[in-house]
Amino acid sequence: MNSLPHDTMKTSETESRVQDYVALLKPKVMSLVVFTGFAGMWVAPGFSGMHPFLVAVAVLCLALGAGAAGATNMWYDRDIDAVMKRTADRPLPMGLIRPDDALTYAIVLSVLSVLTMGFAINWTAAGILAFANFFYVVIYTMWLKRRTPQNIVIGGAAGAFPPMVGWAAVTGNIGIESVILFAIIFFWTPPHFWALSLFANEDYKRANIPMMTVVAGAKKTKVQMLVYTLILLPITVLPAVMGFAGTGYGITAAILSLFFVFTAVRVMMDDSLKSAKLMFGYSVFYLFALFLALMISPA
Repeated sequence: MNSLPHDTMKTSETESRVQDYVALLKPKVMSLVVFTGFAGMWVAPGFSGMHPFLVAVAVLCLALGAGAAGATNMWYDRDIDAVMKRTADRPLPMGLIRPDDALTYAIVLSVLSVLTMGFAINWTAAGILAFANFFYVVIYTMWLKRRTPQNIVIGGAAGAFPPMVGWAAVTGNIGIESVILFAIIFFWTPPHFWALSLFANEDYKRANIPMMTVVAGAKKTKVQMLVYTLILLPITVLPAVMGFAGTGYGITAAILSLFFVFTAVRVMMDDSLKSAKLMFGYSVFYLFALFLALMISPA
C-alpha cells in the first residue's frame, strides 16, 4: 500500500493547523469589519494625505482586533458551539485546537492590535478598538448572549465600532459623521441576526440561548425586524443630508434600504423559512453595498 512521503504529510498537517487558527478569527465576519472600518477611513477628512503604509497598518490592526475578538468568542462559546449544527465544525468543538492555546492566541492578537494601533496611528483609534473588543467579548459574549433576548440589540454595538475606529485613525477624534456610521450598523444588526435566528431557531433552543425567536416567538420577532428596518432607512440617508456623502449615495441608500424594508415585509407574510434566508443573504449584501456607495459617491 502506497503512503504519502513523511515531508508531504508534515506539510499537510501544518497547512491544516494554520487553517484551523485562521478559522478561529471568523474571517467572514472579519471581512465585513475591515471593509466598514476602511470605509470610515476613506470618508474621513484628511484620508488622501495619510501615508499608504499607515493606512495598511490601521486596516491590519482592525483585522487582527476583530479576529482576536472572534477567537475569544469561540473559546468562551465552545460548549454551546458543540451542540449547534451551524457551529459544530468549528476548531474548538472539533478538538482541533486546545482551549488554552486558543485563548492565548486571542489575547496576544488583541493586545498586539491595540498597541500597534496606538503607537503607529493614534491612541483614540486604539482606545475605540480596545473598547469594541471588550464590548464584544465581555458585554456581549460573556454577559448578554446567554441571559437576555436583547443580546443582539445591545451586543450588536460591538460590530458597529469599526467605522468609528477608521474615522479616528485618520482624524484622531470621534465626529458626528462616525457616530452616524456607527448607528447604521447598530440598527442593521438586529434584523440581520434575527433573520438568521428564524431559520436557526432549533440550534438556539438546543444551546439554550434566549434569542428573540426562542423567547418571544417568530411573529413578534418579525414585527421587530420590520421596525428596525424602518428606523434604519432615514439613518442611512443622513450622510448625504449632512454633506459628507454625495447625492448618488443618498439615492442608492434609499433604494437599498427600501428593499431591506420590503424583505422584512416578505418575512412577515411568509410562514416558511425561505424569505428569512433570502433576507439574511440580502442583509450582508446590503451593508457591503451601502458602504461601497458611501466610498464611491463623495460629497
